[in-house]
Amino acid sequence: MSEWLVLTLAMAAACAVVLSIAFFNHRRIRDDDDPNETPDVIEYMTMMIGVIYAIVLGLAIAGVWEGRGAAQEYVRQEAQALHEISVRSEVYPPEVRKKIRADVDAYVTHVVDTEWKEMADHARLTDRSGELLDRIRRDVTDYEPQTDHEGQAYQPLVDQVALVDDARNARGQSAGATMPGVVWFGLVTGALVTVGLIFTLQIRRSFREMLLAGLFSALIAFLLFLIWDFDAPFGRGISATAEPFFAQFPHLGQGD
Repeated sequence: MSEWLVLTLAMAAACAVVLSIAFFNHRRIRDDDDPNETPDVIEYMTMMIGVIYAIVLGLAIAGVWEGRGAAQEYVRQEAQALHEISVRSEVYPPEVRKKIRADVDAYVTHVVDTEWKEMADHARLTDRSGELLDRIRRDVTDYEPQTDHEGQAYQPLVDQVALVDDARNARGQSAGATMPGVVWFGLVTGALVTVGLIFTLQIRRSFREMLLAGLFSALIAFLLFLIWDFDAPFGRGISATAEPFFAQFPHLGQGD
């Protein structure tokens, strides 16, 4: 199901529920009831709870957005380190250089074609990418430099392999959801309480009041959907992309 369809259904459902409650609640109100008699303390508590929940929502959105940005940065660091390995191997003999670059290309191809889907679907890395990375590491570390120039390039290449390994592990750790279940419980409960409190203000069936109630509930549904969408950096609509790999290795193509 399209995520835009999910968002539309969620917002429509929130509006429908709130408007239905307001409609049936209005039928229970007596004709002589005065909405101006709402105690000041209820208005004050409604306002304060709304402000507190808005702050919580803002912090949650900032947290999941930061997690998505960090995940994208791990991808960039990994792609850059692999590019450095491929470029710096130029000083090695042709057969060694060719082997290193072929294994780097194989690793990148596997990540963008296979592992990316595994992260999106199951929030985990594949064993195959670890094997391909070990192959790159052996290509670099097993070669004994024959000249001073090769010797000067050896340690930086080893360091770049370590950077790839570190960025890969960080990418794997960020593949899953970042928001704990207890936080989601608080967000959903807070949304129900915040929306529910508007009925303590004795909403009438005027167009203006019904419109504001519907828009308010739709906004809450949209913000919760936004947090949910950002919560899986590699798995949903607004997710981290493999573009850094394609930018550093354009000869591999996108999806080829």
